[in-house]
Amino acid sequence: MPYLKTPKATSMTGCPFCDKFQMGREGDRANLVLWRGERAAIVMNLYPYTNGHLMVAPYTHTGELESLDGETLKEMMLLVGRGIRALRRYASPHGFNVGANLGRVAGAGVADHVHLHIVPRWNGDTNFMPVLAETRMIPELLPDTYDRLLAALLADETPAG
Repeated sequence: MPYLKTPKATSMTGCPFCDKFQMGREGDRANLVLWRGERAAIVMNLYPYTNGHLMVAPYTHTGELESLDGETLKEMMLLVGRGIRALRRYASPHGFNVGANLGRVAGAGVADHVHLHIVPRWNGDTNFMPVLAETRMIPELLPDTYDRLLAALLADETPAG
């Protein structure tokens, strides 16, 4: 509710991902940036489908997945794995939806900055279509989720590469 009642600032660059990344580490908690790699970061979704909905976005501003270099794509997938491990520690989901919406027609809310979604799922939660139709139930405040997920990410001892 605090988010819904707060006036929204206009984007500095027109891209919410670029804005978050340009603010630096000191703004990470406020911007829900959980983990920064060399080429990409794990970010919480401001409009989550379920608790713990994460996104992995490259620092490169592009809407075309195929334009990213191999090292960036590799790091993005490694961060997806790191995010999944953290979500398993944080909330013990039964499964995950992982994917990208490329282009507005495919459902991309931010079409000009490619990103991957990691959506934790539980037996008995809403099926995939109601999730896309914006049926959501989020029982935890985003700052609380941020703190718990950050602790789970920091506990991950898996090598990055």
